[in-house]
Amino acid sequence: MRVIGSKWAFGVISHLYYGSQRFNQLRRNLGNISIKSLTDILRHLEHHKIVNRQVIPTIPVSVEYSLTEKGKEYRSILLQMRKWGEKWMDASNSDLESR
Repeated sequence: MRVIGSKWAFGVISHLYYGSQRFNQLRRNLGNISIKSLTDILRHLEHHKIVNRQVIPTIPVSVEYSLTEKGKEYRSILLQMRKWGEKWMDASNSDLESR
């Protein structure tokens, strides 16, 4: 949970699962994330070896982010967490509606 516990970690991992993305592309795909927040979460995930940062020597320099093998393995865990949440959120909502 220390690795994926932040607000944006799940979204970053989810978007990168389908392929590498540049910073601004990832930022657009995530929607309402600030530059600082995205920078912080990418650094955090890179530190934990979930995300790989590749500098591409173009003019100007480009940076692409992708999942490491370790990062790709998180997908199955995140999907199970999602299923659990959907199952029990539906049950919780039903309980609230019956009151």
